Amino acid sequence: MKKLFIFFYLLPFFCTAATVDTITIYSAAMKKSISCVVISPNSYKTQKSNYPVVYLLHGYSGNYSNWIQKVPSLKKQADDYQMLLICPDGGFSSWYFDSPVDSTMRYETYISKEVIKYIDTHYRTIKNKHGRAIAGLSMGGHGALFLSIRHPELFGACGSMSGGVDLLSSHNKYDIIKRIGDTTTNNPYWHDYSAVNFIENYKPSDSLAFIIDCGTSDGFYTINHQLHEKMLSLKIQHDYIERPGEHNWDYWANAVKYQLLFFRNYFNKYK
Repeated sequence: MKKLFIFFYLLPFFCTAATVDTITIYSAAMKKSISCVVISPNSYKTQKSNYPVVYLLHGYSGNYSNWIQKVPSLKKQADDYQMLLICPDGGFSSWYFDSPVDSTMRYETYISKEVIKYIDTHYRTIKNKHGRAIAGLSMGGHGALFLSIRHPELFGACGSMSGGVDLLSSHNKYDIIKRIGDTTTNNPYWHDYSAVNFIENYKPSDSLAFIIDCGTSDGFYTINHQLHEKMLSLKIQHDYIERPGEHNWDYWANAVKYQLLFFRNYFNKYK
């Protein structure tokens, strides 16, 4: 009888794990199928309601599996916050835009049109900007800001963790020159595609909720602080966090907890 009691006592803990699936989403823009991780809260199996979605972008040299492999606690957070977490693949070094010099790299189109359409078609999602957020680390932090500001009709909130928010500061690194060309001939792209500059295109009517996070020992700390100061000068509301930390998974595993809570609070305003 005691064993039976223990079994039923522990059963809820075994039954509350989120589901992690790896799917493929075909990109007509790039003519290939691309892998993507979907983390669904346990309640998704039993409830018929629609769920808010957070898209989590990986960094330079990463892939779609990074987030769940490095931060397995995302399963618990999907359950705690009752949201779908989508981890698409952004290529080794796409920087999440449609490259003006390489027609095979069209990751802005892929994420903003093809991935969202697939997820909204195949999962029970809240199909408007108030049920959709995007965040990322490093290259993905830049990508989240880039995609949300260029597509405010799609996203209601965005987050950057240790974002590479000024491309020119890394002009000889991270394959950026392969994506937008040299800094002389294609200088306008280096300017216009950097978050510290395109933030000036943000309009209050876009009504995005921003959270920006960077460690004080991170190589990208200075440019993130500059972005924060620029947003203050432009009177753009945002949450800004800086704390001791480096450009590594220890920092991002901690940062993502705050970003997901930020997004949950945002979604709650529109329930």
